[in-house]
Amino acid sequence: MTDTRALAAQALAEVALRGASLRDAMERYAPKLQDSRDRALLMALLSDGARWWLRFDAALDRLLEKPLRQKEPAIHALLVLGLVQLEILQLPEYAAVAATVQATRALQRPRMAGLVNAILRRWQRERAELLVALDAKPQTRHAHPAWLAKTIARDWPEHADAIMAADNREPPLMLRANARRTQRDALIERLQADGYSAEAHPWLADGIVLPHSADVTRMPGFAEGLFAVQDGAAQVAADLADVHDGQRVLDACAAPGGKACHLLERADIALTALEFDAGRATRIRQNLERLGLRADVVIGDAGEPANWWDGQAFDRILIDAPCSATGVLRRRPDVRLHRRDSDIPAMAAQQQRILDALWPLLAPGGKLVYITCSLLRAENEAIVEAFLAGQADAEAVAFTLLAGHPAKPGWQILPGDGDLDGMYYAVLGKR
Repeated sequence: MTDTRALAAQALAEVALRGASLRDAMERYAPKLQDSRDRALLMALLSDGARWWLRFDAALDRLLEKPLRQKEPAIHALLVLGLVQLEILQLPEYAAVAATVQATRALQRPRMAGLVNAILRRWQRERAELLVALDAKPQTRHAHPAWLAKTIARDWPEHADAIMAADNREPPLMLRANARRTQRDALIERLQADGYSAEAHPWLADGIVLPHSADVTRMPGFAEGLFAVQDGAAQVAADLADVHDGQRVLDACAAPGGKACHLLERADIALTALEFDAGRATRIRQNLERLGLRADVVIGDAGEPANWWDGQAFDRILIDAPCSATGVLRRRPDVRLHRRDSDIPAMAAQQQRILDALWPLLAPGGKLVYITCSLLRAENEAIVEAFLAGQADAEAVAFTLLAGHPAKPGWQILPGDGDLDGMYYAVLGKR
């Protein structure tokens, strides 16, 4: 029988110590388990292992005489998972320790069983003292890299602790009703009749909220294309774009296609979905097909429109710019392990390049919606302010949302605001 904790340790070591993505690790390791409960435990261990790695990895520096990261990466990850079981998942202590020790044998490291048992027992004895030490610094209290904790505190001093705490809470499952195929209230009734605790989002016209994650492919209406999975913060894009029948619309950096599909559900438009990566473009096509929508999916570089643009201006342009993803750590916890402070200037330069390149494609009187899933000012206000300062025919369009904060010349939803993901929006009009 396959040991779930051993598999989780192998996968987590790849994510935390070798740079693998959490999604890829889950997709590769989950099929090794036949039982749905074992797969659910694997997912929980991997998600919380990545989310809390920076806290419990630091704890092991206090508990181990010699580090194991390089010599025994899977055992090091197993110890992190042992602490996750005790502190985060709050599994029964005896069972969590015994099962973690047993996993050393499945990892073919039986000689490490005694060490694993000793470290977990020591944590239990010294827990109060160790927690005080870990809570003394923001990076280990909230399991965020030091550079990010510092940047959040600088950019959002009054909200820093709340932001990082929100990053570590389970997000709700949010759906978007496909207005082309159903009415939201009817879909909610159908979901509730099947036992799901689904409710209408209080201010997003198409949003549906469920308290916990679930296998959406098994939900009623999924195969029929009645809904898509999309956080409420991302659903704001369609409201701000304000599309109308007959318009030409460009969704740049479009994968996986959530915003493009939402726009097509709102109006009869001619939409071009642009994506640089051919593999990710496939996901756009799959989502369009399931939802019964049509768009022109183009593979190309948003910063080099001469290679793909047909010369006809667009009435609306969405730029969901490549960014640090620091606003979506609650859904993508491994980002905090892989992102570096040194990444931000290069990303800002890329964002500026795309914005400068696409502005000439916007028709006079049109609107461009600039979006990132970042909460860093260097990727948001700074980019838009610099653009406006150098572009005579551009002006900021004022708006407010029912969650978040003014972030001139735009609006910032911080992680947890209205229980939404973190996302920045600015709307620019062409005179």
